[in-house]
Amino acid sequence: MRASAFVYPWDVNGDPEAPARIAGLGVAQVTLASAYHSTRTLTPRHPRHRVVTAEHAAVLYPPGAHWAGRSPRPYPSGDWAPGDAFGEAAGALAAAGLQVHTWAVLAHNSRLGADHPDTSVVNAYGDRYPWAPCIAQPATRAYLTALAAEAAVRPGASGTELESLGWYGLAHLHAHDKTAGVGLGDAGQYLMSLCFCPSCREGYGAQDLDAGVLAATVRAALEPVWRGAPSGGGWAGVGKLLGEDTAAATRAWRDATARTLQEAAVLAVRDAAPEGFQVLLHADPVSYHCGANVGVDPAHILSVADGVVVPCTGSPAPLTPFAQEARRAGEAQADRPGTVLAANFTVVSGMGGSPATLAADATEARRLGATELRLYHAGLASDGDLEQVSGALAAL
Repeated sequence: MRASAFVYPWDVNGDPEAPARIAGLGVAQVTLASAYHSTRTLTPRHPRHRVVTAEHAAVLYPPGAHWAGRSPRPYPSGDWAPGDAFGEAAGALAAAGLQVHTWAVLAHNSRLGADHPDTSVVNAYGDRYPWAPCIAQPATRAYLTALAAEAAVRPGASGTELESLGWYGLAHLHAHDKTAGVGLGDAGQYLMSLCFCPSCREGYGAQDLDAGVLAATVRAALEPVWRGAPSGGGWAGVGKLLGEDTAAATRAWRDATARTLQEAAVLAVRDAAPEGFQVLLHADPVSYHCGANVGVDPAHILSVADGVVVPCTGSPAPLTPFAQEARRAGEAQADRPGTVLAANFTVVSGMGGSPATLAADATEARRLGATELRLYHAGLASDGDLEQVSGALAAL
Protein backbone atom coordinates (compact mmCIF):
# COMPACT_ATOMS: atom_id res chain seq x y z
CA MET A 1 0.00 0.00 0.00
CA ARG A 2 1.16 3.48 -0.81
CA ALA A 3 2.01 5.33 2.40
CA SER A 4 2.55 8.97 3.30
CA ALA A 5 3.97 10.39 6.53
CA PHE A 6 2.83 13.67 8.05
CA VAL A 7 5.66 16.16 8.55
CA TYR A 8 6.12 19.79 9.64
CA PRO A 9 8.58 22.05 7.80
CA TRP A 10 10.56 22.51 11.03
CA ASP A 11 11.18 18.76 11.15
CA VAL A 12 13.14 19.09 7.90
CA ASN A 13 14.59 22.58 7.60
CA GLY A 14 17.98 22.77 9.28
CA ASP A 15 18.31 18.98 9.48
CA PRO A 16 20.11 17.72 6.36
CA GLU A 17 19.54 14.10 7.38
CA ALA A 18 15.75 14.38 7.72
CA PRO A 19 14.71 13.80 4.06
CA ALA A 20 16.70 10.59 3.70
CA ARG A 21 15.56 9.38 7.12
CA ILE A 22 11.90 9.89 6.16
CA ALA A 23 12.37 8.26 2.76
CA GLY A 24 14.08 5.37 4.53
CA LEU A 25 10.86 4.55 6.35
CA GLY A 26 9.49 3.14 3.11
CA VAL A 27 6.96 5.87 2.39
CA ALA A 28 6.51 7.22 -1.13
CA GLN A 29 5.09 10.56 -0.05
CA VAL A 30 5.04 13.15 2.70
CA THR A 31 2.05 15.25 3.73
CA LEU A 32 3.75 18.51 4.62
CA ALA A 33 2.03 21.25 6.62
CA SER A 34 1.47 24.46 4.65
CA ALA A 35 -1.15 26.08 6.94
CA TYR A 36 -1.33 24.98 10.55
CA HIS A 37 -2.84 25.86 13.91
CA SER A 38 -0.92 26.82 17.05
CA THR A 39 1.04 23.94 18.54
CA ARG A 40 3.99 22.92 20.69
CA THR A 41 5.92 20.02 19.21
CA LEU A 42 8.96 17.91 19.94
CA THR A 43 11.69 17.51 17.35
CA PRO A 44 13.60 14.57 18.89
CA ARG A 45 16.29 14.27 16.20
CA HIS A 46 16.83 17.86 15.04
CA PRO A 47 20.42 19.12 15.39
CA ARG A 48 19.36 22.64 16.41
CA HIS A 49 16.31 22.31 18.68
CA ARG A 50 14.11 19.91 20.62
CA VAL A 51 10.90 21.93 21.04
CA VAL A 52 9.15 24.15 18.52
CA THR A 53 6.38 26.48 19.68
CA ALA A 54 4.09 27.77 16.93
CA GLU A 55 2.42 30.62 18.77
CA HIS A 56 -0.61 31.00 16.52
CA ALA A 57 -2.26 29.59 13.43
CA ALA A 58 -0.31 30.63 10.37
CA VAL A 59 0.58 29.88 6.79
CA LEU A 60 4.05 28.41 6.51
CA TYR A 61 4.94 30.31 3.36
CA PRO A 62 4.74 34.03 2.44
CA PRO A 63 1.02 34.84 1.95
CA GLY A 64 0.16 36.29 -1.44
CA ALA A 65 -0.19 39.99 -2.16
CA HIS A 66 -3.86 39.44 -3.05
CA TRP A 67 -4.64 39.37 0.69
CA ALA A 68 -3.75 43.03 1.11
CA GLY A 69 -6.72 44.97 2.43
CA ARG A 70 -8.79 41.83 3.07
CA SER A 71 -10.20 40.80 6.42
CA PRO A 72 -9.91 38.17 7.62
CA ARG A 73 -6.64 37.12 6.07
CA PRO A 74 -4.01 34.50 6.94
CA TYR A 75 -1.33 35.22 9.47
CA PRO A 76 2.31 34.78 8.47
CA SER A 77 4.34 32.48 10.68
CA GLY A 78 6.95 33.69 13.15
CA ASP A 79 10.43 32.40 13.79
CA TRP A 80 9.18 28.81 14.08
CA ALA A 81 8.76 28.72 10.28
CA PRO A 82 10.50 31.74 8.73
CA GLY A 83 10.43 32.68 5.08
CA ASP A 84 9.07 30.06 2.72
CA ALA A 85 9.46 27.24 5.23
CA PHE A 86 7.11 24.99 3.29
CA GLY A 87 8.93 25.54 0.00
CA GLU A 88 12.35 24.88 1.54
CA ALA A 89 11.20 21.63 3.13
CA ALA A 90 9.29 20.52 0.03
CA GLY A 91 12.39 20.97 -2.11
CA ALA A 92 14.56 18.93 0.23
CA LEU A 93 12.00 16.13 0.47
CA ALA A 94 11.51 16.01 -3.29
CA ALA A 95 15.28 15.75 -3.75
CA ALA A 96 15.13 12.60 -1.60
CA GLY A 97 12.64 11.09 -4.06
CA LEU A 98 9.47 11.79 -2.09
CA GLN A 99 6.25 13.16 -3.53
CA VAL A 100 4.75 16.03 -1.56
CA HIS A 101 1.16 16.77 -0.62
CA THR A 102 0.22 19.94 1.20
CA TRP A 103 -1.49 19.65 4.58
CA ALA A 104 -3.76 22.63 5.09
CA VAL A 105 -5.65 23.19 8.35
CA LEU A 106 -8.56 25.53 7.65
CA ALA A 107 -11.44 26.13 10.12
CA HIS A 108 -9.34 25.90 13.27
CA ASN A 109 -7.70 29.18 14.22
CA SER A 110 -7.62 30.63 17.73
CA ARG A 111 -5.90 33.84 16.71
CA LEU A 112 -8.60 34.55 14.15
CA GLY A 113 -11.16 34.19 16.93
CA ALA A 114 -9.17 36.42 19.25
CA ASP A 115 -8.67 39.18 16.69
CA HIS A 116 -12.14 38.86 15.13
CA PRO A 117 -14.48 37.54 17.84
CA ASP A 118 -17.53 37.87 15.63
CA THR A 119 -16.19 35.09 13.37
CA SER A 120 -16.43 32.44 16.09
CA VAL A 121 -19.00 29.77 16.83
CA VAL A 122 -21.32 30.91 19.67
CA ASN A 123 -23.05 28.23 21.74
CA ALA A 124 -26.54 28.26 23.20
CA TYR A 125 -25.23 29.90 26.39
CA GLY A 126 -23.59 32.78 24.50
CA ASP A 127 -20.04 31.45 24.95
CA ARG A 128 -17.71 32.02 22.01
CA TYR A 129 -15.32 29.36 20.75
CA PRO A 130 -12.35 31.37 19.43
CA TRP A 131 -10.71 28.24 18.02
CA ALA A 132 -13.77 27.50 15.85
CA PRO A 133 -14.63 29.88 13.00
CA CYS A 134 -18.31 29.65 12.08
CA ILE A 135 -18.43 28.30 8.54
CA ALA A 136 -21.89 29.77 7.91
CA GLN A 137 -20.64 33.37 7.84
CA PRO A 138 -20.13 34.69 4.30
CA ALA A 139 -16.85 36.51 4.99
CA THR A 140 -15.42 33.50 6.80
CA ARG A 141 -16.46 31.17 4.00
CA ALA A 142 -14.79 33.42 1.44
CA TYR A 143 -11.62 33.51 3.54
CA LEU A 144 -11.52 29.72 4.00
CA THR A 145 -12.13 29.09 0.31
CA ALA A 146 -9.34 31.44 -0.74
CA LEU A 147 -7.01 30.05 1.91
CA ALA A 148 -7.71 26.50 0.77
CA ALA A 149 -6.68 27.34 -2.79
CA GLU A 150 -3.50 29.14 -1.80
CA ALA A 151 -2.33 26.80 0.97
CA ALA A 152 -3.14 23.69 -1.08
CA VAL A 153 -1.49 24.61 -4.36
CA ARG A 154 2.13 25.26 -3.43
CA PRO A 155 5.08 24.82 -5.77
CA GLY A 156 6.35 21.27 -5.67
CA ALA A 157 3.11 19.72 -4.43
CA SER A 158 1.20 17.11 -6.42
CA GLY A 159 -1.86 17.09 -4.19
CA THR A 160 -3.41 18.35 -1.00
CA GLU A 161 -5.05 17.00 2.14
CA LEU A 162 -7.50 19.51 3.61
CA GLU A 163 -8.14 19.26 7.34
CA SER A 164 -11.03 20.86 9.27
CA LEU A 165 -12.97 21.91 6.17
CA GLY A 166 -16.28 21.92 8.01
CA TRP A 167 -17.80 22.52 11.43
CA TYR A 168 -15.72 22.86 14.56
CA GLY A 169 -17.33 22.72 17.97
CA LEU A 170 -16.61 22.30 21.65
CA ALA A 171 -14.15 19.45 21.37
CA HIS A 172 -10.61 19.43 20.05
CA LEU A 173 -7.70 20.94 21.83
CA HIS A 174 -7.86 24.55 22.90
CA ALA A 175 -4.82 25.45 25.03
CA HIS A 176 -4.81 23.27 28.19
CA ASP A 177 -8.21 21.66 27.87
CA LYS A 178 -10.20 21.18 31.06
CA THR A 179 -13.52 20.19 29.52
CA ALA A 180 -13.75 16.50 30.37
CA GLY A 181 -15.22 16.85 33.86
CA VAL A 182 -18.75 16.12 32.61
CA GLY A 183 -19.36 13.23 30.26
CA LEU A 184 -21.22 15.02 27.47
CA GLY A 185 -21.24 12.04 25.15
CA ASP A 186 -21.86 12.22 21.44
CA ALA A 187 -25.25 13.93 21.77
CA GLY A 188 -24.10 16.47 24.34
CA GLN A 189 -21.12 17.38 22.20
CA TYR A 190 -23.46 18.07 19.30
CA LEU A 191 -25.67 20.35 21.35
CA MET A 192 -22.65 22.21 22.73
CA SER A 193 -21.38 22.65 19.18
CA LEU A 194 -24.53 24.19 17.71
CA CYS A 195 -23.78 27.78 16.70
CA PHE A 196 -26.02 30.76 17.42
CA CYS A 197 -24.16 33.54 15.62
CA PRO A 198 -26.34 35.82 13.45
CA SER A 199 -25.72 33.75 10.31
CA CYS A 200 -26.72 30.51 12.02
CA ARG A 201 -29.76 32.09 13.63
CA GLU A 202 -30.89 33.10 10.16
CA GLY A 203 -30.14 29.60 8.89
CA TYR A 204 -32.29 28.01 11.59
CA GLY A 205 -35.07 30.38 10.61
CA ALA A 206 -34.91 29.02 7.08
CA GLN A 207 -35.56 25.60 8.63
CA ASP A 208 -38.65 26.97 10.42
CA LEU A 209 -36.86 27.07 13.78
CA ASP A 210 -36.95 30.04 16.11
CA ALA A 211 -33.30 30.48 17.15
CA GLY A 212 -34.19 31.85 20.57
CA VAL A 213 -36.50 28.95 21.30
CA LEU A 214 -33.90 26.51 19.98
CA ALA A 215 -31.20 27.94 22.27
CA ALA A 216 -33.52 27.65 25.26
CA THR A 217 -34.35 24.07 24.26
CA VAL A 218 -30.65 23.22 24.06
CA ARG A 219 -29.99 24.68 27.49
CA ALA A 220 -32.94 22.83 29.02
CA ALA A 221 -31.92 19.57 27.36
CA LEU A 222 -28.38 19.86 28.71
CA GLU A 223 -29.37 20.67 32.29
CA PRO A 224 -29.68 17.00 33.37
CA VAL A 225 -26.40 16.24 31.58
CA TRP A 226 -24.57 18.84 33.69
CA ARG A 227 -25.90 17.02 36.75
CA GLY A 228 -24.49 13.70 35.52
CA ALA A 229 -27.33 12.13 33.56
CA PRO A 230 -26.23 10.31 30.39
CA SER A 231 -26.91 12.22 27.19
CA GLY A 232 -27.48 9.17 25.04
CA GLY A 233 -25.44 7.85 22.17
CA GLY A 234 -25.41 8.64 18.47
CA TRP A 235 -28.00 10.57 16.56
CA ALA A 236 -30.81 8.91 18.51
CA GLY A 237 -29.45 10.63 21.60
CA VAL A 238 -29.60 14.03 19.90
CA GLY A 239 -33.20 13.37 18.88
CA LYS A 240 -34.08 12.38 22.42
CA LEU A 241 -32.63 15.61 23.83
CA LEU A 242 -33.98 18.04 21.22
CA GLY A 243 -36.92 16.21 19.74
CA GLU A 244 -36.51 14.39 16.45
CA ASP A 245 -37.96 17.09 14.19
CA THR A 246 -35.91 19.87 15.78
CA ALA A 247 -32.75 17.77 15.69
CA ALA A 248 -33.30 16.97 12.02
CA ALA A 249 -33.81 20.64 11.17
CA THR A 250 -30.56 21.69 12.86
CA ARG A 251 -28.70 18.93 11.06
CA ALA A 252 -30.18 19.89 7.71
CA TRP A 253 -28.88 23.44 8.13
CA ARG A 254 -25.43 22.36 9.27
CA ASP A 255 -25.02 19.59 6.68
CA ALA A 256 -25.95 21.90 3.82
CA THR A 257 -23.63 24.63 5.11
CA ALA A 258 -20.67 22.25 5.31
CA ARG A 259 -21.39 20.65 1.93
CA THR A 260 -21.53 23.93 0.05
CA LEU A 261 -18.31 25.15 1.68
CA GLN A 262 -16.56 21.91 0.76
CA GLU A 263 -17.78 22.18 -2.81
CA ALA A 264 -16.58 25.78 -3.11
CA ALA A 265 -13.20 25.11 -1.52
CA VAL A 266 -12.46 22.03 -3.63
CA LEU A 267 -13.48 23.90 -6.78
CA ALA A 268 -11.18 26.79 -5.83
CA VAL A 269 -8.30 24.38 -5.33
CA ARG A 270 -8.94 22.70 -8.68
CA ASP A 271 -9.12 26.07 -10.44
CA ALA A 272 -5.72 27.02 -8.99
CA ALA A 273 -4.05 23.63 -9.45
CA PRO A 274 -2.35 21.97 -12.42
CA GLU A 275 -3.94 19.03 -14.19
CA GLY A 276 -3.87 15.86 -12.13
CA PHE A 277 -3.58 17.59 -8.77
CA GLN A 278 -5.17 15.36 -6.13
CA VAL A 279 -7.61 16.79 -3.57
CA LEU A 280 -8.38 14.81 -0.40
CA LEU A 281 -10.29 15.73 2.77
CA HIS A 282 -9.75 14.59 6.33
CA ALA A 283 -13.19 13.17 7.00
CA ASP A 284 -15.49 11.32 9.38
CA PRO A 285 -18.43 9.37 7.84
CA VAL A 286 -20.93 10.74 10.40
CA SER A 287 -22.02 14.10 9.06
CA TYR A 288 -22.97 15.71 12.38
CA HIS A 289 -19.52 15.15 13.91
CA CYS A 290 -17.26 18.18 14.36
CA GLY A 291 -13.51 18.57 14.41
CA ALA A 292 -10.36 18.14 12.39
CA ASN A 293 -11.86 15.13 10.63
CA VAL A 294 -15.03 16.86 9.57
CA GLY A 295 -18.32 15.03 9.43
CA VAL A 296 -19.38 14.37 5.84
CA ASP A 297 -21.88 12.39 3.83
CA PRO A 298 -19.68 9.78 2.06
CA ALA A 299 -21.70 9.86 -1.16
CA HIS A 300 -21.47 13.63 -1.38
CA ILE A 301 -17.82 14.07 -0.51
CA LEU A 302 -16.62 11.32 -2.86
CA SER A 303 -18.49 13.07 -5.66
CA VAL A 304 -16.61 16.30 -4.86
CA ALA A 305 -13.07 15.29 -3.88
CA ASP A 306 -10.67 12.60 -5.08
CA GLY A 307 -10.88 10.81 -1.77
CA VAL A 308 -10.62 11.03 1.98
CA VAL A 309 -8.16 10.62 4.82
CA VAL A 310 -9.97 8.66 7.55
CA PRO A 311 -8.98 8.38 11.24
CA CYS A 312 -8.35 4.71 11.96
CA THR A 313 -6.32 4.66 15.17
CA GLY A 314 -8.12 2.24 17.46
CA SER A 315 -10.36 0.89 14.71
CA PRO A 316 -10.50 1.09 10.91
CA ALA A 317 -14.31 0.78 11.01
CA PRO A 318 -14.87 4.40 9.82
CA LEU A 319 -13.55 3.29 6.43
CA THR A 320 -16.55 1.07 5.75
CA PRO A 321 -19.14 3.73 4.71
CA PHE A 322 -16.61 5.34 2.36
CA ALA A 323 -15.61 2.00 0.85
CA GLN A 324 -19.24 1.03 0.28
CA GLU A 325 -19.91 4.32 -1.48
CA ALA A 326 -16.74 4.10 -3.56
CA ARG A 327 -17.74 0.64 -4.77
CA ARG A 328 -21.28 1.77 -5.56
CA ALA A 329 -20.08 4.82 -7.46
CA GLY A 330 -17.42 2.84 -9.28
CA GLU A 331 -19.98 0.32 -10.49
CA ALA A 332 -22.27 3.13 -11.65
CA GLN A 333 -19.51 5.02 -13.46
CA ALA A 334 -17.10 2.78 -15.32
CA ASP A 335 -14.87 5.76 -16.16
CA ARG A 336 -14.66 6.97 -12.55
CA PRO A 337 -11.01 7.38 -11.49
CA GLY A 338 -9.81 5.40 -8.52
CA THR A 339 -11.02 6.89 -5.25
CA VAL A 340 -8.36 7.33 -2.56
CA LEU A 341 -9.36 5.94 0.83
CA ALA A 342 -6.38 6.67 3.06
CA ALA A 343 -6.38 5.01 6.48
CA ASN A 344 -4.74 7.38 8.96
CA PHE A 345 -2.89 5.70 11.85
CA THR A 346 -1.13 7.43 14.71
CA VAL A 347 2.33 5.86 14.99
CA VAL A 348 3.57 7.87 17.99
CA SER A 349 3.36 5.60 21.02
CA GLY A 350 3.29 8.50 23.45
CA MET A 351 0.23 9.94 21.69
CA GLY A 352 -1.83 6.75 21.79
CA GLY A 353 -0.46 5.22 18.61
CA SER A 354 0.52 1.60 18.08
CA PRO A 355 3.39 1.32 15.61
CA ALA A 356 4.01 -2.24 16.81
CA THR A 357 0.70 -3.34 15.29
CA LEU A 358 0.86 -1.18 12.16
CA ALA A 359 1.27 -4.10 9.75
CA ALA A 360 -1.77 -5.91 11.14
CA ASP A 361 -3.78 -2.70 11.39
CA ALA A 362 -2.97 -1.75 7.81
CA THR A 363 -3.88 -5.23 6.58
CA GLU A 364 -7.28 -4.94 8.25
CA ALA A 365 -7.75 -1.45 6.82
CA ARG A 366 -7.00 -2.77 3.35
CA ARG A 367 -9.56 -5.54 3.85
CA LEU A 368 -12.14 -2.85 4.66
CA GLY A 369 -11.33 -0.87 1.53
CA ALA A 370 -8.33 1.35 2.29
CA THR A 371 -6.19 2.06 -0.76
CA GLU A 372 -3.42 4.03 0.99
CA LEU A 373 -1.95 4.74 4.43
CA ARG A 374 -1.27 7.95 6.31
CA LEU A 375 1.14 7.89 9.24
CA TYR A 376 0.91 10.49 11.98
CA HIS A 377 3.63 11.71 12.50
CA ALA A 378 7.20 11.15 11.25
CA GLY A 379 8.60 14.21 13.01
CA LEU A 380 7.04 13.49 16.42
CA ALA A 381 7.77 9.78 16.68
CA SER A 382 10.68 8.34 18.63
CA ASP A 383 13.46 6.38 16.96
CA GLY A 384 11.90 3.18 18.30
CA ASP A 385 8.51 4.07 16.84
CA LEU A 386 10.08 4.82 13.47
CA GLU A 387 11.95 1.51 13.45
CA GLN A 388 8.64 -0.29 13.92
CA VAL A 389 7.04 1.77 11.15
CA SER A 390 9.86 0.90 8.78
CA GLY A 391 9.52 -2.79 9.59
CA ALA A 392 5.76 -2.72 9.12
CA LEU A 393 5.96 -1.01 5.75
CA ALA A 394 8.60 -3.47 4.60
CA ALA A 395 6.32 -6.34 5.61
CA LEU A 396 3.39 -4.84 3.71
